[in-house]
Amino acid sequence: MLLKILLILAILLQLIVSVYAVRLLPKTRFNIIWALMVLGFYLLSAERILQFLWVSGAVAPPKATVWIGVVVSVALSISVLYANKLVNHVNRMEQHRQSVNKYILTAVLRAEEKSRSHFAKELHDGLGPLLSSAKMSLSAISRAERSPEQQRIIENTAYMIDEAIRSVREISNNMSPHLLMNFGLARSVQNFINKCAMIHGEKFHFSTNLGTKRFDEDVEVILYRVICELINNSLKHAACTEITLTLTHEANELVLLYSDNGKGFNPLSVTDYGMGLSNIHSRIHSLGGVLEITGNKGQGMHAKVQIEIPDRTTPSNH
Repeated sequence: MLLKILLILAILLQLIVSVYAVRLLPKTRFNIIWALMVLGFYLLSAERILQFLWVSGAVAPPKATVWIGVVVSVALSISVLYANKLVNHVNRMEQHRQSVNKYILTAVLRAEEKSRSHFAKELHDGLGPLLSSAKMSLSAISRAERSPEQQRIIENTAYMIDEAIRSVREISNNMSPHLLMNFGLARSVQNFINKCAMIHGEKFHFSTNLGTKRFDEDVEVILYRVICELINNSLKHAACTEITLTLTHEANELVLLYSDNGKGFNPLSVTDYGMGLSNIHSRIHSLGGVLEITGNKGQGMHAKVQIEIPDRTTPSNH
C-alpha cells in the first residue's frame, strides 16, 4: 500500500514538473538540453505509471520499463554533455565580458588622465603667463609716485596675483603631477604627503622600498590617484591625527598598506566615508588588483591594495 501511494505521488510530481518544463521550453529557445530534459521527465512519468499498474496487478511485469529506462538514461546523459558545453560557453562569455569591462574602464581612466593632462597644460601655459604679465605690469605701475592708499591697493593686488599664480601651479600639478611623470611613484607620493602635512598638520608615516623603480604608466598614475584619494578621505571625513602608508614591491606585486587613527566607519556604507571609495574600487579593478578595506567605529580604517605587475620595472634615469 505504501509503495502504491509513493508511486502515485511520484507520478503526480513528475507530471507537474513536466508541464512546467514544457512551458519553459520556448523561453530557452528550444535549447536541445532542455528539450532532452523534458523528454526525460515525460518518460519517467510513463515508467512510473507502468510500475504502478504492475504493482496494482493490472498488467504483467512490463518490459517497456527497461526500454524507457534506457532512453531516459541516454537523454539525460546527452543533456549533461551538452550542459557541460553550455557551462564552458557561459564561462568564456563571462571572461570576455570581464575583459571588455576592464578594457572600457581602463580606456575611460586613460581618457580622464589625458583630459587632466591637457587641461593642466592649458592652465599652466595659458593662464600662468597672463598672470605673470599682469604682475609685471603692476610692478611697473608701483614704481611711479602714488599716494599711500593707492600704494596699498597695488600691494594687495600684487599679493592676490601671487596667490593666483601659486594656485594655478598647484592645481596644474595636482591634475598632472610632473614629479610622477619624471621621477616615479615613491617621490611623487612623498611630495604629496609633505604638502598635506604642511597644510593640515597631521603626522604621516610613509615607508617604501620602491626607490627609483619605474612601473607601467597606468599602474603609477592609478596607484598615485588611489593614495591621494585615501589621504583626502581620511583628512576630510575621519578626523584623524596620524596616517600610515607602506608601499612595497615584492615578487612581481605592488602592495599598499594604508591606515589612519580616525573615527572609523562602516565599509559597507559608502556615505560614511565619501564617494571616493567607489572611485578607488573602480581604479584598482581596472588594473586587475585587489582592494580590501576594513574599519570599525572608533578604530580607524585600514586598506590593503595588491596589484600584480610584470617584471618590467626599470630604474629612473633622473
